[in-house]
Amino acid sequence: MDILSVLGLLVGFGAILGGQYLEGGHIDSIMNAVALLIVLGGTLGAVMLQTPLNTFIRALKMLRWIFFPLKYSPEEELNKILEWNHIARKEGLFKLESAAEFEDNLFTQKGLQLIADGGTAEMIRDVLENDLDIQEHNDLQAAKVFEAMGGYSPTIGIIGAVLGLIHVMGNLADPSSLGAGIAVAFIATIYGVALANLLFLPIAGKLKTLVQRRSSLQMMMIEGLICVADGDNPRNIESRLQAYLS
Repeated sequence: MDILSVLGLLVGFGAILGGQYLEGGHIDSIMNAVALLIVLGGTLGAVMLQTPLNTFIRALKMLRWIFFPLKYSPEEELNKILEWNHIARKEGLFKLESAAEFEDNLFTQKGLQLIADGGTAEMIRDVLENDLDIQEHNDLQAAKVFEAMGGYSPTIGIIGAVLGLIHVMGNLADPSSLGAGIAVAFIATIYGVALANLLFLPIAGKLKTLVQRRSSLQMMMIEGLICVADGDNPRNIESRLQAYLS
């Protein structure tokens, strides 16, 4: 689990609620189910209207990365590449077909299979880089779903506030209720701005970072597989991939 994500949520929302308490306000004064429904429902509806179904579903699946990010270990991948290179130099490239069967990552599995099938280095690079570009594009589009939610929610919050003020203006005959009514009306604005800046936009930013880190790891794998296909010396492979380890 990504502890930093958990701490970020606790610190962010804790600071808002703690500040409200320290100023002498009551926590329940900023709790309003109707305002939350307006902001979340309106934001979700706008994003659903904007986003293709497959991208929206992909975004929901990627959401778990915030707390359970993809495994990222360049050192481990380098060790695998060196092992495959040893097998290829000692027993032949066709032996990598067996290694592909034990590889969980479909991207890497495809690269090993291409090598075992006798693909040229240029062809292997073209195929894998094309797959990487498509995957990265689709994942970044999915991350932008949360970025869009961060853009819509403050505006939906304002709409909620205006709806609340309309309700207040309809009850001007009761001056004693105006202060409380106006306060409730602006709760929707708080929800819209808070959700955008403490939840939606940070989620989008983190998902983009995770996608880019995975792409970097896959670029390293492409370079490594090309080295294996070319039969490079293990020392040259380490030297060539050293930059990815930093």
